[in-house]
Amino acid sequence: MKDNKYEKLNLKREIGLLSAVSLVAGTMIGSGIFMSPQFVLSNIGSPGASLIIWFICGLVTMCAALSYAELGTIFTESGGDFIYVLRIYGPFPAFFVAFTFMFVMKPSNMAAVALGFAEYILAPFYQGCEPPALVVKCTAATCILVVASANILNIRFTMVAQVVFMAAKVIALTVIVIGGILTMVQGSTESLSSSDVAFKDTKLGASSIGMALYQGLWSYAGWCSLNFVTEEVKKPEVNLPRAIMIAIPTVTIFYLLVNVSYLAAMTPREMMFSTAVAVTWGNKVLGGWGWVMSIAAALSSFGSLNGSFFSGGRVCFVAAREGHLPDILAMAHVRRLTPSPALIFTTIISLIVLIPGDFEGIVNFFGFTAWFFYGVTLSGLLYLKIKKPDLPRAYSVPIVIPILVLLAAVFLVLAPIIDNPRLEYLYVILFILSGVVIYVPFIHYRLFPGLFDKLTVFLQLFLEVAPTDKNL
Repeated sequence: MKDNKYEKLNLKREIGLLSAVSLVAGTMIGSGIFMSPQFVLSNIGSPGASLIIWFICGLVTMCAALSYAELGTIFTESGGDFIYVLRIYGPFPAFFVAFTFMFVMKPSNMAAVALGFAEYILAPFYQGCEPPALVVKCTAATCILVVASANILNIRFTMVAQVVFMAAKVIALTVIVIGGILTMVQGSTESLSSSDVAFKDTKLGASSIGMALYQGLWSYAGWCSLNFVTEEVKKPEVNLPRAIMIAIPTVTIFYLLVNVSYLAAMTPREMMFSTAVAVTWGNKVLGGWGWVMSIAAALSSFGSLNGSFFSGGRVCFVAAREGHLPDILAMAHVRRLTPSPALIFTTIISLIVLIPGDFEGIVNFFGFTAWFFYGVTLSGLLYLKIKKPDLPRAYSVPIVIPILVLLAAVFLVLAPIIDNPRLEYLYVILFILSGVVIYVPFIHYRLFPGLFDKLTVFLQLFLEVAPTDKNL
């Protein structure tokens, strides 16, 4: 409901450089580096090739993030891919970005991170066996509800928590790196002792490489989180590219060193059949203190979920503000100044996705969908560079960078389908296209406006929210 008689509220610019770095790196370092290494290795087949995959993932992520940084200085609104596609291509394709992000990408991301948290927090209680699926999913659901509540209640608290969790993650990864160095000093380097051993059994099929990249890139998910909250970043034209240049290379170096440490302590077979690779590493390297890695991995996942919630709710919020979703989702709490309706909606969808999903399946479909839309967004940047080179921007990347990332996105979308077609990918595509059933009657033709206005007024009073000012 858009009515001038309501006082407009502003979301505050609370994110400085330290918070920005913590948001990007803290969202990236989650359950991925503690869950994905065994899946990368099993898909690509050899330790040496798995390290190359991790390096390529870091390089692709860095190039993609720098390209998004340029878009963020051209369009300084929050919303990430949605706002970029809206401003470049118009409302119809932008709706599909918002629709897919809300119902597939962000809920899948949150559900997978929460599952990673549950697997690790439960590992000490189920040593030697997998915890029951129902217990894992109930624990994951509790984690989602706790993080959602924190984000709804106070923005400043969630950003402070993000910095604290970021520090805990760096300590945990540093312990793994140092443990790996000590293990190699003691002579345990069999998996990487020679090129013949390191690259034995490498799988070079398009599907194998694509699936390995999906799992690796999942660990880097969160690289564009600042683009979703640009309006809440102090001096975004400076802090957006600067935070990316600090966070992503740091995370990439950590990931490579952590994987070397895993391979130094475990055989490839031990890694591939581990249910919680960091716990297996901890038991072998730290002995009786192995449980510490379970707690560290769980805290890392919790911090990543916190950052994901903070940025993810803003897409729903901005899409509603632009008229692509019910107006209630573009409102903020009158006292806490948090986009609580959007966050509540995101929480509900995440809990629904959690019910049937498993970690590996969720990650693969997230990767397929995410890189399709990353490709659409990057094609928009290329259009702006070629057709509107004089458009004001505080930061610019060489055109070759978005071209390379766009080619990578095309490969990531097509490789699994061409080499190993699966019916599930067709379901994802059909679900995305089903958004037209909502767009045409309710967005384009605005059917039943009276009904939606009455519902908006009721929810405004119930949730204590009011419209926000677009011009922050």
